[in-house]
Amino acid sequence: MGKEPIIQVENLVAQYGEDVILDHVSFEVFTGEIFVVLGGSGCGKSTLLRHMIGLETPSSGNVTIDKVNITTCDDHARYDVLRKIGVLFQSSALIGSMTLAENIALPILEYTSLSKSAIEKIVSLKLTMVDLNGYENYFPSELSGGMKKRAGLARALALNPKILFLDEPTAGLDPITSAEIDELVLHINKSIDATMVIVTHELDSIFMIAQRVIMLDKQTKGVIAQGNPEDLKENSLNPLVRQFFNRWSKPLA
Repeated sequence: MGKEPIIQVENLVAQYGEDVILDHVSFEVFTGEIFVVLGGSGCGKSTLLRHMIGLETPSSGNVTIDKVNITTCDDHARYDVLRKIGVLFQSSALIGSMTLAENIALPILEYTSLSKSAIEKIVSLKLTMVDLNGYENYFPSELSGGMKKRAGLARALALNPKILFLDEPTAGLDPITSAEIDELVLHINKSIDATMVIVTHELDSIFMIAQRVIMLDKQTKGVIAQGNPEDLKENSLNPLVRQFFNRWSKPLA
């Protein structure tokens, strides 16, 4: 793609006890791209994401982020890497007893020594980026599902990350709200040139935002396709891949 990979996953094996979920998965994510991990239920999409952000350690294999192998590095190096990433979890993971401002301020308080006034300005800026300016003092329970996703995204943006990981950012939303979130993702990608790794199975979102995808398969426990989604839809020779991308079209002959 003419750019250096900012994430490299090499021969990653993920398992729980004797149950292997991912078996020797390898791929690269390039700087500035919107990269989508897709596949059917139970194929290991969220498991892969958790390993990529360091929440889980692979049985074997490596995950390298910005030239640091997070599976073998020391705590200091891991800390530095974590400052470079932001995560939007599927449930948004907002703390219900805190206002939006307090939720967004959490990572800033954890990783910086900025003054209260500086943090307040950053929080206001991040809320403006996701069209939630004026909602600083609202609690998560007072927000709609789409607004919670936006608030979670604002918190993921708090430290100006080089890489954003988004787990099912449009799950459970109506089509109009989903399209608005997709537009916001595209806008953020262009405005701050952040690399984005997105887990989703929503076809509308995939075709709207993905520059490149990998497709995971539950049976093979690995990657069965990668490339541009439009190209895979039209030209893949794998019937599972074609079925996934054409599942709202007429049945395959």
